[in-house]
Amino acid sequence: MQIIPHSILPTRDEAALRTFLSACCAAAKEKAHYQIASITVAVDHIAPLAVLESIYNPSELHFYLERSNEEIAIAAIDAVVSSQFSGPNRYRQLKQFAADVFEHTIAIGDLELEFSGPHFFTAIAFDDCAAVDAEFAAATVFLPRWQVFRSGTQYGAVANLKIESDSDVDALVERVWRAYDRFQHFNYSASTPTHRYQQPNLVSSVDLPFQKQAYLQAVELALEEIQQGQYEKVVLARTQTLKADGEWQALLLLDRLRHRFPRCFTFSFANGAGTVFLGASPERILRIKEGKLTTEAIAGSAPRGQSASEDALLGRKLLSSEKDLQEHCYVRDSIMRRLQKVGLSARYTAQPQLLSLANVQHLHTPIAANVESATHILDILEEMHPTPAVGGTPRHLAVPRISALEGMQRELYAGVVGWFNHLNEGDMVVGIRSAQVRADEAKLFAGAGIVDGSEPESEYLETELKLKALRSVFLDGNSAPFS
Repeated sequence: MQIIPHSILPTRDEAALRTFLSACCAAAKEKAHYQIASITVAVDHIAPLAVLESIYNPSELHFYLERSNEEIAIAAIDAVVSSQFSGPNRYRQLKQFAADVFEHTIAIGDLELEFSGPHFFTAIAFDDCAAVDAEFAAATVFLPRWQVFRSGTQYGAVANLKIESDSDVDALVERVWRAYDRFQHFNYSASTPTHRYQQPNLVSSVDLPFQKQAYLQAVELALEEIQQGQYEKVVLARTQTLKADGEWQALLLLDRLRHRFPRCFTFSFANGAGTVFLGASPERILRIKEGKLTTEAIAGSAPRGQSASEDALLGRKLLSSEKDLQEHCYVRDSIMRRLQKVGLSARYTAQPQLLSLANVQHLHTPIAANVESATHILDILEEMHPTPAVGGTPRHLAVPRISALEGMQRELYAGVVGWFNHLNEGDMVVGIRSAQVRADEAKLFAGAGIVDGSEPESEYLETELKLKALRSVFLDGNSAPFS
């Protein structure tokens, strides 16, 4: 990727912008290949979700990720280039696609900002292959037309332009100049939806693919297989479909999520055909920043108490629970092995900590490692996903059993949503505590880890707790939150 010195900022001068884009056209002609011009500008203030709300189009891909307590938010809108991949080589195909695009990219502008320059945004399903009628591909990746971000007190916008040898430079200049002015002085009143959100009424709520008794039987079967030594742990999920008398407004639901769950990663990924996958996940599968990888083992759960004393008692029981500690060790040790397989020497705290969220507390172990530039983030992700926290262990034995035990396609549930850039940096989140929304139908997902010692009724109640909390976001904006 070619990087123009930050002292040259064509968006500050319309004539300089025209010269820069004309040079990109000349490069496209000389190389007989389109060029991506990526222009980053710092702005005084921008609210990424408000921008996404303003220019949201259900026929376009979009991505959103926010973690309020880290003061980061990034929105990606529309695709300049995109692709989908399937099969066991999907990570390598995705990596090659991005490398090919970066090879023909020219970045310019305020490139010292946190999320400056071109970023690829991706959604990777739980399974290698998607069903014929699936809403989402096994892997989707796109470079957005517009990218807006906040990191602490930094705000910025990125315009990515696909430039051919015969592109209309004057039209491109006008588009970028107009967008720059809009982002610099964004009119938030104009970004308000044209109609107020009318909470739709629930018509039906159906547990699919099975009702309670069928889930209990699936857990019992998994326990039998565990006792037979077929595997040590498997995660079993269930879904609940909410049918309404009006359309669910995905971005307004997303707004509820981000305000209520600041310690979680609020995310959204649209397939460009009217379906949005959204949620508030507590789990980051990996982050790489300036050569430092951070990840975490999250497994073992307990509810929050109704008082300080009850909460402390539940937390203490979780920290000493043999069943939960065993489940947690499966996840932590698997992550360590996976990182070692890609040549990383990781370190972690000796004892798990409590991760206390709104109505759930988890056993939590932070894990860190140094990453050389030769080890690509997607190579690490391919090795790590799915972790035992959403799949099972040993992975090659447990994961193939999930589809038969669950009787459904997970699609993006327990998959990965995130971004990466040319610096081998990125942030990837596990798609749990989530829902798939299309028009008047919302499919909610929740799962529980099954290990030796699990009790079917308790595992069902864990999934019900998660589903109940997620339902509250759809049906009652003032209900108790979830995590």
